Amino acid sequence: MIRRVILPKLGQTMEEGIIVEWLKQEGDPVQRGEVLFTTESDKATLEVQSPTRGFLRKIWVPAGQTVPVLTEVALITRSADEDISAYTLQPQTLGSQVTEVAPPVAAISETLEPTGERVFASPRARRLAREKGVDLTLVTGSGPNGRVKERDVLAYLAASPTVTPVARRLAEGAGLDLRALRGSGPGGRVTKKDVEEALAAAPAAAAAAPPSPHEPSAPVEATPTLVELTMSGVRGVIARRMHESHRATAPVTLTTEADASAFVELRERLKGSLADELGFNLGYNDLLIKLVAHALRECPYMNARLVSEGSGGSSDGVIHQLREINVALAVDTERGLLVPVIRDADRKRVTTIARELRERVERARSGKALPDELSGSTFTLTNLGMYEIDAFTPIINLPEAAILGVGRIKARPAVVDGEVSVRQMMWLSLTFDHRLVDGAPAARFLQRVKQLIEEPYLLLA
Repeated sequence: MIRRVILPKLGQTMEEGIIVEWLKQEGDPVQRGEVLFTTESDKATLEVQSPTRGFLRKIWVPAGQTVPVLTEVALITRSADEDISAYTLQPQTLGSQVTEVAPPVAAISETLEPTGERVFASPRARRLAREKGVDLTLVTGSGPNGRVKERDVLAYLAASPTVTPVARRLAEGAGLDLRALRGSGPGGRVTKKDVEEALAAAPAAAAAAPPSPHEPSAPVEATPTLVELTMSGVRGVIARRMHESHRATAPVTLTTEADASAFVELRERLKGSLADELGFNLGYNDLLIKLVAHALRECPYMNARLVSEGSGGSSDGVIHQLREINVALAVDTERGLLVPVIRDADRKRVTTIARELRERVERARSGKALPDELSGSTFTLTNLGMYEIDAFTPIINLPEAAILGVGRIKARPAVVDGEVSVRQMMWLSLTFDHRLVDGAPAARFLQRVKQLIEEPYLLLA
């Protein structure tokens, strides 16, 4: 009996996973429920157990490989010598698994290219790219959020030289830029001979080049690299999302300064009165999540996202104002920036928010958070006050419309009722997507947040 092991969908938003480590090797006996491997998905590291007892006979996906959910990653047999030749002879290699396994419905327009990079593309664009052998990571998308359309693939093909399949494989293996070659084939098509001649000429050209007068004649040993960090795992997810946000949005940042004296006093009072009930001290972030959720309920245009694509270009789309108010808090961990989410924050007591936030932050920092705990937010809060930062320009957490940056609370002289007094002042930085929200409405939202900080009793109104 042969049992297939798949990468399970461990959360509603999980679309792909990285095989971090195999805890069992080929040939090892396994028990039902025993951990086979660990996987990292959307910043959470999880353990995957064996579905049955037997022997781990074949590992299709090695550690470090990223694959979509529901991909077959291994085979388990009942006995150690059971024949699996029928499986090894069938075209079930890693490559076919990655490209042929159907992704979840929510991810139908988002799959992985051979480079491992996630690309958003329309079905027609993806079909054309597959037929023409185009790597979609090289195509600049003109749709919303940089989505690649069919016309983008056609434009890429028009700007690229025609190349024979053999010439393309040879050039890719040597790292040769085909756009620099003039083809000798029909219609200027680049052939194998053109690539071979270019590769042969490259060393000769380098040897014939005169040495620069500014360079020493003898080779100088380069300074060794002390630390090398790969852009994979959590770091890769962060890099990809930040780049996508910067490329796809029209960000504008507004800043204001709030008198947080009453806010600080409220926190001190609640910290003392709720310490026994909570078992820990209530934090500023707990109150800020409640306060921001209240402001979002009053200003629903800030609790929105661009959800669909029209037919006329990157400016097309439909803006949805969301009913649920799910506030995420950016948290610094050893593995990178994580965003635990408090769902329905506008309808929860501050004590409930405080408990949920502590639990989810602890799980996120220990790598045990579930994917659903780190996704589904409608607005994000990021606080750098503990690092003595005043104002900054936070990056929008797509597909949200805005993000609020909170600076430190610091005692400063301020004019109150015509007199100078020492007040607890706080900087606020709101970055919003101007495609979804205009400047004046965004300013009104930030003004409302400031008002709630300066007069927190308004939360009871």
